[in-house]
Amino acid sequence: MDKELEAFANSKARDVAMERTREYIKLMSYYKCALMEVETKLNVLNEEFSLLNDRNPINSIKSRIKSPLSIKEKLDRRGDPITLQSIEENIADVAGLRVCCSFTEDVYMVADSLLKQDDITLIMKKDYIKEPKQNGYRSLHLIIAVPIYLSNEKRMMKVEIQLRTIAMDFWASIEHQLRYKKDRAFTENMASELLSCAKISANLDERMSGLKQMMEK
Repeated sequence: MDKELEAFANSKARDVAMERTREYIKLMSYYKCALMEVETKLNVLNEEFSLLNDRNPINSIKSRIKSPLSIKEKLDRRGDPITLQSIEENIADVAGLRVCCSFTEDVYMVADSLLKQDDITLIMKKDYIKEPKQNGYRSLHLIIAVPIYLSNEKRMMKVEIQLRTIAMDFWASIEHQLRYKKDRAFTENMASELLSCAKISANLDERMSGLKQMMEK
């Protein structure tokens, strides 16, 4: 009898685990749909600006969904429960887009045009271009909510958008590789050199913008 009860309990546990897995996969699919919605909006804007200005302000768009491990670690750090409801309520960057633009002014132009759309809700905005982080990091971060339309409901899903120039993206990518290299210590001298490179990158963006303005005149 004990074995039968144990087998029943194990079967119930498996059923619960499978159901939770299905619900998690469904939620992640909603985030993927939100990414597709926002990416489409950005591609439409890019096409329009190309027609108006004879050039594309957006150089590239990359999307990603946070891994289950990253989601769990973030919830643990914040002391939040590990549930689907907690993921939706407490993590704003499960779905993320990185948008690389040619010039700094393009970053603001694309962001402003996106936020003017009546189905986009701005939740948070952090401007690390006007006020860079201490390590030199520059980017414009937006947390937005966008509707996705399912067969029988509409859901508002959060998406994080990072908008930056090509120069900003190059610096951020290299900085991440160097700072988080597991087999090497990251020293203060390295941090100082990276900060100096960030200033050079900012100066490059300014000079490129100046050249564009000269050509437009």
